[in-house]
Amino acid sequence: MEFALTDEQQQLRRTVREFAEGEIAPHVMEWDEASHFPSEIIPKMAEMGFLGVIFPEKYGGAGMGYLEYAIIIEELSRVDGSVGIIVAAHNSLCTNHIYKFGTEQQKQKYVVPLAQGKKLGCWSLTEPEAGSDAGGTRTVAVKKDGGWVINGSKTFTTNGHYADVCVGMAVTDAAKKSHGISALIIEKGTAGFRPGKKENKLGLRASDTSEVVFTDCRVPAGNLVGEEGEGFVNSLQILDGGRISIASLGLGMAQGAYEASLRYAKQRKQFGKAIADFQAIQFKLADMATQIEAARLLTYQAAWLADRATASGDGTPRFTRESSMAKLYAGEVAVRVANEAVQIHGGYGFIKDYPAEKYYRDVKLCTIGEGTSEIQRLVIARQLLGK
Repeated sequence: MEFALTDEQQQLRRTVREFAEGEIAPHVMEWDEASHFPSEIIPKMAEMGFLGVIFPEKYGGAGMGYLEYAIIIEELSRVDGSVGIIVAAHNSLCTNHIYKFGTEQQKQKYVVPLAQGKKLGCWSLTEPEAGSDAGGTRTVAVKKDGGWVINGSKTFTTNGHYADVCVGMAVTDAAKKSHGISALIIEKGTAGFRPGKKENKLGLRASDTSEVVFTDCRVPAGNLVGEEGEGFVNSLQILDGGRISIASLGLGMAQGAYEASLRYAKQRKQFGKAIADFQAIQFKLADMATQIEAARLLTYQAAWLADRATASGDGTPRFTRESSMAKLYAGEVAVRVANEAVQIHGGYGFIKDYPAEKYYRDVKLCTIGEGTSEIQRLVIARQLLGK
């Protein structure tokens, strides 16, 4: 077993960290306070290959794997989870769905500009009445005049207001239930397609989370992704990779919160010495570092398995259990670490002059998005029991 990153992967980490600290860090609180979507750094990230990490160069991507992808999301999120989740939703959800299940024509038309970062993507599965029960989708698509007419709405869509390409799920045969939901590509500017309410969120406020609304929205027949009726089943496979994204997101934010706490503990003096000299603080730091390292190993293992599945060409081995374990553990560790970060900062952890309070707000999404912690436990249990 080899636990060390390659020289190229270590250099990638340094490059992403330098970018995040130079281009993102100076604006983090400004963007957060204003709920400002950082459109200005999208072209810079595209130039560095961040928007096409896991896609081959023939489709405009960077030609890297899931392990490199996890490192990129981790390092971006270490500075600002909002940027991390923008990149994650674009890569592992929208673009990846078209790449994995689309036709060659669809890959050339959509994956290439998405992977190059010339277009931004979003992925719409969740609805107001279909959250954890995503199979309860109510948005419908009906065949008409050689195409599809879509009606309904989606919620909690990352990049919803800013995306040029949306992959959305809609019921095409209600009688077939989960095998009657199809995936369709909808382009920005299509008549009857619009972003709806932008959510005013607790954390990750610089990322855009919004509704998308379909009102007699007409798309060509060729915009169906994958087999008709298999969109939801395909979505579950896409979420295997998406959960590696959220694990990496939580891992990065936990690392950032820990490093901020370590710095503060060395600088803050009480009773004549740095608070890092007190055993109570030392134990907190030790627990934080240990839990982060365990989360990193779970996350990298899931990413390694995803790379093996990609290399096999047939998607085996499946890594559903491992990605859910990584997402569950890293997400909950992020919450615990951020909580301790606030505690170590004391009163200063409760104000915006220090980064602890933002990490505290941001990390909670990791136990909710792309399947709650409860759903992850259900997925893991089913895998263990062979169901």
